[in-house]
Amino acid sequence: MAGKEVVLSVQDLSITYLTRRGRLQAVSHVSFDLHRGETLALIGESGCGKSTLNFGLMRLLPKNANTDTGKIVYTDRAGQKIDVLALNTRSLRKFRWSECAMVFQGAQNSLNPVIHVRDMIYDTANAHGLNNRGEVRERALELFRKVRLDPERVFNSYPHELSGGMRQRVLIALGLLLNPQVVIFDEPTTALDILTQRSILNVLRDLKEELGFSSIFISHDLAVAAEIADTVATMYAGEIVEMGPVNDIFYEPRHAYTLGLMEASPRLSVGREELDGIPGSPPDLVELPTGCKFHIRCPFAIETCKTTPPQLEQASIGHIVACYKSSEVLEKGKELRSVSSTARVARLS
Repeated sequence: MAGKEVVLSVQDLSITYLTRRGRLQAVSHVSFDLHRGETLALIGESGCGKSTLNFGLMRLLPKNANTDTGKIVYTDRAGQKIDVLALNTRSLRKFRWSECAMVFQGAQNSLNPVIHVRDMIYDTANAHGLNNRGEVRERALELFRKVRLDPERVFNSYPHELSGGMRQRVLIALGLLLNPQVVIFDEPTTALDILTQRSILNVLRDLKEELGFSSIFISHDLAVAAEIADTVATMYAGEIVEMGPVNDIFYEPRHAYTLGLMEASPRLSVGREELDGIPGSPPDLVELPTGCKFHIRCPFAIETCKTTPPQLEQASIGHIVACYKSSEVLEKGKELRSVSSTARVARLS
């Protein structure tokens, strides 16, 4: 996304939780820039820090969480730079939903089951000073059409009268109600069947093209991330260990963890039926290992990995990675793809 304006800049962000055992390092020194019109996908195992990072961007963290270091700089439509962490309560309320919105996973938990969808729409608008119900209604109906819903029916329904996919699309429309520049999607296709997932992804792609917002997309489903993202960042134990253009990450991964995620995902195009899982478990985030946090599970690890954490370095244009053995990982990935292609040809012949 070189040359495009940066709308959200995250600089050296670290977030911890206070637990009975001590400080849990959920996000560690994360930095990235989100450009205008860009979709950044965050991928990784459950517990790697994806959701904590995005709740931190919205300042929706629970009371036992603390932002220890870093800056979050948002650039509004007028070009004014805003330090999100310095916003007072009133300014933060304005920032949320009108500048940066979030679509939570699990629509059944995000929509109030005892009030109509229309009342949730009106309440959201009223909270941001939009009191003309006629205008708010027209905006909501327009968005419902854009997300491929029957506007009048959905507007006057209770959430339980809608299917899971319909409720998720209501959440997307609600997130876009105030025309934010940045929208965060926290696994919006989780627990939906594959056809509904496809419908949601098509809706998101069309909305992004039409409305031009930037988005951060959290997912542990690599196929979904590959479908929707321009840029992909791999997170492990609270850190971004690799980030680059979507094609580079999926076809030329340079971190052992990214490669492991690819090999652990089912693919219809390969001949073999067994998946190669990543051995072991993620590290204890209260008592972190020394060196590279992935070295205990990494087949490429050397002695340096056990003592000295690798730094993010440029591997190619727009592609950064924190791995001492990135070249070997790249070659191994090419070898595995070659074997998969050979096996597929043999199986079809």
